[in-house]
Amino acid sequence: MAKPRNQPTASAPPTLGEGCLARYDPDALGDEDGTDFPGAAELWRQLNPPDAASAPATDAPAGRRTPARPPAGKSSR
Repeated sequence: MAKPRNQPTASAPPTLGEGCLARYDPDALGDEDGTDFPGAAELWRQLNPPDAASAPATDAPAGRRTPARPPAGKSSR
């Protein structure tokens, strides 16, 4: 039988955990895995420009917080 032309050469990095808790092992990742992206912060700023809705409030007194409302259907008693 002849050798297939397209043999895969890439492999996934090692993982930790199982099932929905599986994640790549950060200690096993390196530059060859594509983990180095020096322009990430600049790209984030380009794709997510600051706007009035996400800017911090300037008229709110420092150190003061608005209390959260209780969930609907829940009583504080």
